[in-house]
Amino acid sequence: MKRIGVLTSGGDAPGMNACVRAVVRYAIYSGMTVYGIERGYTGLINNNIREMNKRSVSDIIQRGGTILKTARCPEFVEDKYMQMAVDNMEAYGIDGLVVIGGDGSFRGALDLYKKFGVKAIGIPGTIDNDLAYTDYTLGFDTSVNTVVSAINNLRDTMTSHDRVCIIEVMGRKCGDIALYAGICGGAEIILVPEVPFDLKQIVKKINLNQRIGKSSDIIVLAEGVCKAEDLKKQLQANGIAGSIKTTTLGYIQRGGAPTMADRVLSARCAVRAVDLLIANQGGRVVGIKDNKIIDEDIEEALKKKGKFDDNLYQTAMILGL
Repeated sequence: MKRIGVLTSGGDAPGMNACVRAVVRYAIYSGMTVYGIERGYTGLINNNIREMNKRSVSDIIQRGGTILKTARCPEFVEDKYMQMAVDNMEAYGIDGLVVIGGDGSFRGALDLYKKFGVKAIGIPGTIDNDLAYTDYTLGFDTSVNTVVSAINNLRDTMTSHDRVCIIEVMGRKCGDIALYAGICGGAEIILVPEVPFDLKQIVKKINLNQRIGKSSDIIVLAEGVCKAEDLKKQLQANGIAGSIKTTTLGYIQRGGAPTMADRVLSARCAVRAVDLLIANQGGRVVGIKDNKIIDEDIEEALKKKGKFDDNLYQTAMILGL
């Protein structure tokens, strides 16, 4: 395999640039020509393809987002658009493709592999950490650290006013951002989609804290549970004491310089992905298990169900008492 492409697809995540950099430089080191595809599968359809060299990826390892841009591409489920993408790849002589993104991006890579024989390798790039086959995804660690910083700042002002603060975080149907940020930020309550909660018990706990003189309470709420304002109304309707403020962190969680953990994971995943293409393999995804880089069949990886860390959640609840 002599020519490969690399694209970033779906939601952006810190570490994507570091991963693109590693793919490009390691592939060039291995004697390959590398093409960057802009705006994900949309760019593959529209022929937004350019050759990259070492200088193309200079000074990007510390930057969030993705220099290749990204986009959603709902039309990519149709064979005629996939055929256009394949035709464009063939025009450049691109033999393999590295896809950095989440589950939707992986499904696109799987279709290219199964229907058209494109040697595609997936690297998990999503802050949500919602791909079950891997312990961590690119961007998750950075996102958690962003939320922890916000919790620290909000704790200061909530303490000054004796207030309760509901902090809504991202993660879709996965509660990992809320769990990890909540335990690191010392949250009193963490609400995630994976664990049912008792509204009356939350009210009882916060009211008790108010009576014993605790000057603030932080509730970290995963977006997959409900909206922060909706939870506030429910708490007030159930007799919570004191003032409640809400903060929805939103897209701030997707930006910012990637942490050490995300930069290292990006490099390790990129090397494995390129090595797989060198070995003429496709239809696989790269990830990390027990601090070891692994790869497995895309289809099998996508079938796996997420396993929430109940033990860590129980630890967080105990420490929040």
